[in-house]
Amino acid sequence: MALNNTYDARLVQQETALGAGVQVLLLALIGTAIGMGPAGWLSGLAFAFATWAVLSRALHRSGLRSFGAANRVTLGRATLVGGVTALVADSFRSAPPVSLLVGLTAVALVLDGVDGKVARRTGTSTPLGARFDMEVDAFLILVLSVYVSTRLGPWVLLIGGMRYVFVAAARVWPWLTAALPPSTARKTVAALQGVLLLLAGAGLLPYAANFAVAALALALLVWSFGRDVLWLYRRQRATTARRGHSPAPRPVPELVAG
Repeated sequence: MALNNTYDARLVQQETALGAGVQVLLLALIGTAIGMGPAGWLSGLAFAFATWAVLSRALHRSGLRSFGAANRVTLGRATLVGGVTALVADSFRSAPPVSLLVGLTAVALVLDGVDGKVARRTGTSTPLGARFDMEVDAFLILVLSVYVSTRLGPWVLLIGGMRYVFVAAARVWPWLTAALPPSTARKTVAALQGVLLLLAGAGLLPYAANFAVAALALALLVWSFGRDVLWLYRRQRATTARRGHSPAPRPVPELVAG
């Protein structure tokens, strides 16, 4: 049995290594097609290595014996995000082909709705898979906000940075780490961020319209985060109040030697 566990663990790690290899292949294809500069190569390779290292460590800790179909979809989406990252980094040197950037991003956004369905249909939903999916989403939004900010201004970076600010704040105020109730509105706002940023960065609309689209994305995100933070704050206050009104434990009488 121990041999089977070791063999399965190796297969899981091999899949993450294969994902990194596919990432490098995609970067090679992009680099050959557009003549990508050092910034694009370094950013893409750094993303591939970081994804492989973090995911391999997480899989080792989780003890999963099978990578799972849903995680394969998410890994494929992460590969596309790595390509988008390289294109955005290279855009500071020269404008990338918008069609390529839009195409990679659009496919990544479409696949965002696939991995969750695959996980539920196959009964392979795991905390690791959900976290992997969330981190890929968050990084794609960050990269897109960087790209759009070069056209509309640094304020767009608030869209990509808000989630990371929330994570940093949770280290100071641990009550922010409490589980939130399921919310269709939260999921809808999160899904719209990538679509709206892609629309604003595609260059299909006039400047004023692109500005309005990005501003709408930011407004929706502020509302969503604000609502969740308020709910968590009220929950924390209610929990503190209940603890404060709980009856004090009765003192245990001391035993006196006779």
